[in-house]
Amino acid sequence: MVTRFSHTTLFVNDQDKAFNFYVNILGFKVNTDALMENGYRWLTLNPPEQPDLEVVLMPVLHKSMVKSEKNPHGFDEETMAAFKVLLEKGIMGAGVLYTPDCRAAYTELKSKGVDLTEPKEQFYGIECVVKDGCGNWFSMTQPKNP
Repeated sequence: MVTRFSHTTLFVNDQDKAFNFYVNILGFKVNTDALMENGYRWLTLNPPEQPDLEVVLMPVLHKSMVKSEKNPHGFDEETMAAFKVLLEKGIMGAGVLYTPDCRAAYTELKSKGVDLTEPKEQFYGIECVVKDGCGNWFSMTQPKNP
């Protein structure tokens, strides 16, 4: 029986830029950074307080992702074009980043040049929207105390 997620994927349009955002700005830790034979870079990170969760930074537009004889499960041209459009618009992925202090995190990230909205009170806590600059956006949320 499945008991937990071990990996989750973020599709990104620029793996180096994503590395900088998640490692140097958010403080994620590098778990695996390996170059494969086909030139594909397998890059996984761990959130600072979740060492058992690996976040795969997947360069979905990399040539190794294209459907071919050697890669029958790759993406066809139409799919690659759709990924490209969604990533360029910054609407590919969404998730929730937990923070114990949304306003302090906002101030710190803003000073580092991160694209994010002003924190707002919501029924579930304090939230702002953060963009990684690589095609994804997140709710950064400080949940209400129970």
